[in-house]
Amino acid sequence: MPPSQSQVNSSFFQPPAFLMIGIPGLETFHGWISIPFSSMYTMALTGNCLILLAIRRTPSLHQPMYYFLSMLALSDVGLTMSTLPTTLAVLWFDQRLIGFNACLVQMFFLHSFSVVESSVLLAMAFDRFVAISNPLRYATVLTNSVIIRIGLAIVARATISLFPVPFLLKRLNFCPNKIVLSHSFCFHPDVMRRACADITINILYGLYVVLTTGGIDSLLIVLSYTLILHTVLGLASPKERVRALNTCVSHILTVFVFFIPVITMSMIHRFGRHLPHIVHALVAYVYLVVPPVLNPVIYSVKSKPIREAMIRVLRGKSRY
Repeated sequence: MPPSQSQVNSSFFQPPAFLMIGIPGLETFHGWISIPFSSMYTMALTGNCLILLAIRRTPSLHQPMYYFLSMLALSDVGLTMSTLPTTLAVLWFDQRLIGFNACLVQMFFLHSFSVVESSVLLAMAFDRFVAISNPLRYATVLTNSVIIRIGLAIVARATISLFPVPFLLKRLNFCPNKIVLSHSFCFHPDVMRRACADITINILYGLYVVLTTGGIDSLLIVLSYTLILHTVLGLASPKERVRALNTCVSHILTVFVFFIPVITMSMIHRFGRHLPHIVHALVAYVYLVVPPVLNPVIYSVKSKPIREAMIRVLRGKSRY
């Protein structure tokens, strides 16, 4: 006798909420751990907002290179705000529950801002390539309208890439006894493994998104710097070579700060399931928290115009 509709519906389960565990094994120290986390979140938001204000208030920084830096700062603010509420709620107040739909929303924005950051880093690599290989056409190639279109394309790419992910998860049947997440935020590989159903489509689509965003971006960044290096080596003056490469140092460091944790985390989630949960948690926090903290530091140290503009903002002055 075929099962009734009510029986079929009763067999489908989606948890009303997930339970976040923060940093596994260190729950008793969450109060102390919240101090460095709060400090890093404060540094990330303050540093990136300072960069945005410095560029906005300094007309001499209204150039393609600094417009892309503004996009990077915005993506860092978005990435920070995606995880800040739940992470501090777990560490400060031991509030570990997150609703199922709220979890999917957080996951969408978290991964979307990650794709945006990867795309912005690629755009910045293209900016450096044009500036070094064809400086006379730099201003005509990267006009304001072109930069706006690049920014819109970056947002559209992230939105289109991640839009199916929550719906692919909502179709899954979850296990009532598997509602504990490995982090203090909703991370796609973590959430989909709470299901008691075939997640092959989710795995394949997740892999597709990674390869078509971060994978392609990293390859094109390497290609850009290969061409940049070829151009620089063709310069006659050693002083010109050093000056050209110096304009790329900040971006190269930012690329390393972003992509090394991304690659490490991807490898651990796919091949390091035997590792302790604390390793997964710490690598994820490094990936999500450290780049937004370090990026403003890198650019304020390596870029004199940005450093001076940030100091003027702190002193309450503007340069027109």
